[in-house]
Amino acid sequence: MTENKQVLLNLLKTQIDPIGIKELSQLLNLPERSIRRWIQEWVSDGIVIKSGHTKKSRYIFWKKEDNKFLYFSSSSQTVLKKLSLPLYERSPVSYNEDWFESYVANETSYFSLGICIKLAEAGLRSASNEPAGTYAHEIYNRLLIDLSYNSSRLEGNTYSLLETERLLLQGDAPEGKLDEEKVMLLNHKEAIRYLVNNAGRLNVSLDTVLTIHYLLADTLVDWKYAGKVRDHGVRIGGSAYIPLENQGYLQKQLKRIVEKAASIINPYEQSLFLLIHISYLQAFSAVNKRTARLCANISLIQKNLVPCSFNDIERGDYMSAMIAIYEFQEVAPIIDLYVYSYLRTCHAYDSTVKDVKFDSLRVLYRRQRREIEREVITRQLVGDSLLAYVDNSLMNSIPPADLNKVREDTIEDLNRMDSISIAGLGVTLEELLIWINKRTIL
Repeated sequence: MTENKQVLLNLLKTQIDPIGIKELSQLLNLPERSIRRWIQEWVSDGIVIKSGHTKKSRYIFWKKEDNKFLYFSSSSQTVLKKLSLPLYERSPVSYNEDWFESYVANETSYFSLGICIKLAEAGLRSASNEPAGTYAHEIYNRLLIDLSYNSSRLEGNTYSLLETERLLLQGDAPEGKLDEEKVMLLNHKEAIRYLVNNAGRLNVSLDTVLTIHYLLADTLVDWKYAGKVRDHGVRIGGSAYIPLENQGYLQKQLKRIVEKAASIINPYEQSLFLLIHISYLQAFSAVNKRTARLCANISLIQKNLVPCSFNDIERGDYMSAMIAIYEFQEVAPIIDLYVYSYLRTCHAYDSTVKDVKFDSLRVLYRRQRREIEREVITRQLVGDSLLAYVDNSLMNSIPPADLNKVREDTIEDLNRMDSISIAGLGVTLEELLIWINKRTIL
């Protein structure tokens, strides 16, 4: 390695935040062309991470064993040092409502303006006029696997990424794993599907949060606590934080959190606000942090931004960042983790989309297709009656230029319809089986 190339690599290792080629050129007085060539080589080797596009691309050094120092700023490390005290030396603390009250939507901001711009540059993937959820549909399998795996991993789940993929996409569960771990991942699958399939009509509301909790907690908690605010006390392992116990207050405060979040305009700020405050309140008997992580993706999915999959974060670092919120209401560590992980996720998803042939018409008219498919099955239409219904329905809702393609997609869906495909369709398995027995392939 030449001397200049080594100097560049050493400089990248010292950077806490991603940096652009022009800035590097100015700092080192080296030609941009040489810097770009060397960095592209390191990006290919996986030791430098790229975020953003074209002239706005920025880069940061990646070394797995150093990631705590890579993503925690000096101010965050100062906060986390407070947690090095033994638990018995840390004073018990309870919920700080004044801290919540001090946040004024669209005036207060956890993210700096510069960070918001950086996240938006890295995360924007679709035009503003695209239907909500377009990008999430485009990378659906990747999102399903990454978010399920990482969110579960942060809770101690021992499934590998490959085992997670096989379970979620093929239904294959490895031997020797706990049933609870399998259910945790399958519950994530249901919750993520709910977010993506309902992106166009989903609101940040109390009902949405309770639904997400229900889907994540189903069979993992007593049935009466799935999707319900708890009526008993809970404790946080390894923390001096003692969450509140009054069910009426918890219900009211959760609603206030969601209402304040819904009024936040910036999707990244809304995402982080929900991640922090749902976790902090601990309104449920369990599955609070998982619920917060999925709620943090509502605005990102709706705005066709890269979702936050919590990639490349160590479980211990995530828990430390959460405890810093619980005990000190310090958000710097979780911000560092969010930004670091999000920029890496953007880079990873760039390569995913390049390998996917995205059918924009299929996504654009998904709602119309699914409504027709539901009616066909519930009305038990087959043969000529089925074709006539499909044609009439499409002619009334689809522009002529797109009609043939959407018709082909609808017929193909009906030919392939099975017990998996009816998820979210509003069709019972019994209705499907009766219809399949009548159906002939079209």
